[in-house]
Amino acid sequence: MECKLENITIHYEMYGEGKPMLLLHGRPLDHRCISGCMEPIFRNRKGWLRIYPDLPGMGKTQGVDWITTEDQVLEVVLNFIDKVIPGQNFALAGLSYGGYLARGVIHHRPKAVDGLLLIVPSITYDRTKRSIPAKVTLLEDPALIEQLDPSEAEGFEYVAVIQNQRVWERHRDDILAGYQLCDEKFLAQFRDDSAFSFDVDKLAEPFDKATLILAGRQDHFVGYRNQWDILENHPRATFVVLDRAGHMLYIEQEDLFNALVNEWLDRVEESLRRNP
Repeated sequence: MECKLENITIHYEMYGEGKPMLLLHGRPLDHRCISGCMEPIFRNRKGWLRIYPDLPGMGKTQGVDWITTEDQVLEVVLNFIDKVIPGQNFALAGLSYGGYLARGVIHHRPKAVDGLLLIVPSITYDRTKRSIPAKVTLLEDPALIEQLDPSEAEGFEYVAVIQNQRVWERHRDDILAGYQLCDEKFLAQFRDDSAFSFDVDKLAEPFDKATLILAGRQDHFVGYRNQWDILENHPRATFVVLDRAGHMLYIEQEDLFNALVNEWLDRVEESLRRNP
């Protein structure tokens, strides 16, 4: 599907019906990295309209010259919300960079969001301020690595904490496929220290809706310590750090991920029943 905004057209996928949920993917991937882990949860769960946009310069959404800052990317997300689900409240999920953008949405539209899910969220894009563990691999599979194309093997080995056939296939289908579509020239302007022009975690008041923050103990991309720093902004937050999980926590610890997200959805739905 396509959403035509004033100066950009956003490609998005939409599934189900019911209460809207906006789900924001990581960079430089596309919607599949988050739809791949979230859609299985909704096979046995009804009542949710899931909306997965491809962010600018990623997936099937082209980068445009006027977007040069994180504030402008967030502006696109907010305009997309206004166009696709105008005037409606919604649940919000973000994975990695999508978690950074989700916090921007909370900063600007806290009353419109009925629940927040942050999956291995980026807290700061200034790498000098990130507290991250050393890269480790807890389960190696040399036979699998030997079968892969060398370039694919290198990328998989770099991100994977757990190497097995299932993790590789999900990495190939949900992550690598999206990465191959990204507009590298457009995304190159967003440096490692790119950030909003405002303090995204300085909220007018705490966000008091059901929240789940998931971090990987072996995540050498965004770590697990910086996420704790935002906890006081979320008095209804469950904060979980999972062992045997890196930046692909949602794949490497799939069963625990599913259980925790289902519990978060239970809490969101409970709140909606109390305050329809």
